[in-house]
Amino acid sequence: MIRRRVVITGLGTVNPLALNVPDYWRGLIAGKSGIAHIASFDTSTFQIRCTQENFPFKVTFAGEVKGFSAEPVLDARTARKLDRFTQFAIVAADEAIKDSGLDLAKENPFRIGCILGSGIGGLAEFESGHETLIMKGPARVNPFVIPKMIANAGSGNISIKFGLRGPNTTVSTACSSAAHAIGDSLATIRHGYADVMITGGSEAAVTPMGLGGFIACRALSKRNDDPPRASRPFDKGRDGFVLSEGAGILVLEEYERAKARGAHIYAEVCGAGNTADAFDITAPHEEGIGAAEAMRVAVHDAGWNPTDVQYLNAHGTSTDLGDVAETKAVKVVFGEHAKKLMISSTKSMIGHLLGASGGVEAIACALSIKHGVLHPTINLQNQDYEGGCDLDYIPNSAREARVKRVLSNSFGFGGHNCSLALGAV
Repeated sequence: MIRRRVVITGLGTVNPLALNVPDYWRGLIAGKSGIAHIASFDTSTFQIRCTQENFPFKVTFAGEVKGFSAEPVLDARTARKLDRFTQFAIVAADEAIKDSGLDLAKENPFRIGCILGSGIGGLAEFESGHETLIMKGPARVNPFVIPKMIANAGSGNISIKFGLRGPNTTVSTACSSAAHAIGDSLATIRHGYADVMITGGSEAAVTPMGLGGFIACRALSKRNDDPPRASRPFDKGRDGFVLSEGAGILVLEEYERAKARGAHIYAEVCGAGNTADAFDITAPHEEGIGAAEAMRVAVHDAGWNPTDVQYLNAHGTSTDLGDVAETKAVKVVFGEHAKKLMISSTKSMIGHLLGASGGVEAIACALSIKHGVLHPTINLQNQDYEGGCDLDYIPNSAREARVKRVLSNSFGFGGHNCSLALGAV
């Protein structure tokens, strides 16, 4: 079977740094942080007491999308029928489609599809509906609760908004959801089931339940006195990830078709690797064996050698176990070449967008290839050499580097691992 080449022709995002791709890129290169105290709800009671350590575990900050409005992409009446995560997805998709230059009115809608990732879906709507049920009874539950909260509302509503009748599914693999969606979209175009795919991920879990749940998991940073410096991947002072929200959407297109219409091409999606740890529902395997195999598969799928890879956009969550396990995995896959790899974590600036992370990070990779600049890992003030985090994580300042072969890692609760291989065209 002939494997068709697949390229990226459009990008769109809303995230804690920016409401569009150009501002997002400027923020990344400047090393800005989008993390701040939560403004959308009162966090004064959001703490638990850790019985073993005997101190309160309190978190009052996150990576919120600031100043967001779905207008003019969605009118107010339509927006009210959609959860925040779906609004993010549609607005980012609108930017990506416009950026691609596609005239959807002239396209065959059955050859354009959408595969979107979301780890949680409409959490805010679930919380609101549950409160109504408890306080007012089932007769007062909003009839839009289910259509708004289901995880496939993002991909379904994108197809409705833009008239896309091709393959349409939703991936929900926790924090690797968007990356898996991109990998599935690669396969869909590669094997001829569609010519164009709208893909990536969206998440809006900065809610009382979202924050409370992750506090209960003891997964979050507690750096309440300094939120912009709370996400510090590979740093000795890291103490957990930062909960964030947003969307990252890409337009993938068959290469010859894109070239024929004169489309601007950011990068090629060359391969994808997909594995499971089969270890623990929340913790990564200590030796990173699943992560390592995902990277190996992505490199092989792309037809590369490990030494061809120049840059790695790390999962890099700023958790004690995760950063070490990922570094171990990198060393296993790349051997001595690991010391030459340039690595950075987008999450140091925008926090962890859960199921949307792989989308916003793939956008960063595509822009790095286009512009010849790699964004930094900020807040890396005391690198954890003793803990084994001893590679080149591009600390604190952007670096000019013409890279042609990059990987982007996404790992999720449940032991899901995905690595994407992106290359220059």
